[in-house]
Amino acid sequence: MILRVGLTGGIASGKSTILRELARLGCVTVDADAIVARLYRPGEAGHAAIVRTYGESVLGPDGEIDRATLASVAFSSADEARRLNALIHPIVLAEEARMMREAGERAEDGIYVVEATLLLEAGGRQRYDRIVVVSVSPDVQIARALGRGMTREEVERRIANQMAADERVRHADYVIDNNGDEAHALRETLRVYELLVADLAASKKNPGLAPGA
Repeated sequence: MILRVGLTGGIASGKSTILRELARLGCVTVDADAIVARLYRPGEAGHAAIVRTYGESVLGPDGEIDRATLASVAFSSADEARRLNALIHPIVLAEEARMMREAGERAEDGIYVVEATLLLEAGGRQRYDRIVVVSVSPDVQIARALGRGMTREEVERRIANQMAADERVRHADYVIDNNGDEAHALRETLRVYELLVADLAASKKNPGLAPGA
């Protein structure tokens, strides 16, 4: 039996750190951004869809998708963000489903975590048994994103075109507060992991508790 978990949060909320720790604790993890990066490679379905929609202006000299250029177009407004999401999400979801299915075939029990920034916007609540939201304040988001080399304008535009933080939390079964240092984040992750382990154990006793099991 498996417990399907969706892990999400806004830009620069620290989702990758949380995902790595969940993997260390024993979860099977899927990074949606890594899937997107692979599907954006020449010859893949995502690359073809992007070029078909946006033209070759979003390609670099090597034929690879220039993700910074694509982001400047796709996140220029909420409508453009929805356009990109509608284009890419079905491809990514199909790949996620394939990976989760194969993982499920390799093991009888486990917690399977898919991390994606726009998981809820893509209707993810219906695909997972539990939703975990990584929560940070806007000031922390901006500071961390600036530290990654983004401009304040880029960060604020991304935040504005993503689901509001309080709305994201309303969809959560569990919330990981990542406003502190890494040690705090790891403690929060362990706390939520233990709750998920308990959920899986309860689901094994009563399969009706986990709709995706």
